[in-house]
Amino acid sequence: MSDQHPSQTNIFNLAEQYPNVAELCNALYERELVNLASSNISDPILLKRKLSGLSYHIKNAAEFLINEPTPIDVDVHNGTWKSKQAGKCPATKLLEDEEVLGKTEAWFNKHSYHGAVVCIYVNDYGNEHIEFDSIDMLPTPLNKLHTNKHGWFALNGKSLEAQAKHVSHQLVKPNKAIVGAACSGHTWNSKGKTSPRALSLRELLLSTNINWKTFK
Repeated sequence: MSDQHPSQTNIFNLAEQYPNVAELCNALYERELVNLASSNISDPILLKRKLSGLSYHIKNAAEFLINEPTPIDVDVHNGTWKSKQAGKCPATKLLEDEEVLGKTEAWFNKHSYHGAVVCIYVNDYGNEHIEFDSIDMLPTPLNKLHTNKHGWFALNGKSLEAQAKHVSHQLVKPNKAIVGAACSGHTWNSKGKTSPRALSLRELLLSTNINWKTFK
């Protein structure tokens, strides 16, 4: 009788189809275990649940990254998306323009649904990036939306949550440049481009639910 865990079998079978998947899975495992080790999770039951689901989620993420056609590349050595980084954050020009905010509101009125992946512009002490979140609440009538991590937003993108003076969050209308920057973990500060951040496994899984055909 084999001692091999079913999830291990799945990953080995996957490796037969896609030669780079073992290296990719290893990179994802290493990064997520470091994240869990440094997290503030104090509940052992919650930690056990996260660890028990790790193989399943990593296999799904790796299979998508290796197999699905997308307009950006995959770095199998680091388990990340990679694309050319713009000199400035592509979301900044969308934040205050009233015409753009109106288009943002119209877009989310039309395209919001439970579980939809959205892009959040984050500015923390002048350090900028775009990260993925998902919609988990939509009131009726639709005049705002709630995301799993960042809370309530007006449909024009403005955060409805109390924020510290040095932190700014804004929901942005997605386009190819913004989604590509979020996938690749691009970051910026007042001087320009900075080193990309590694996406959490949660964000990586959200990135696999993007329909790239939506973006022209």
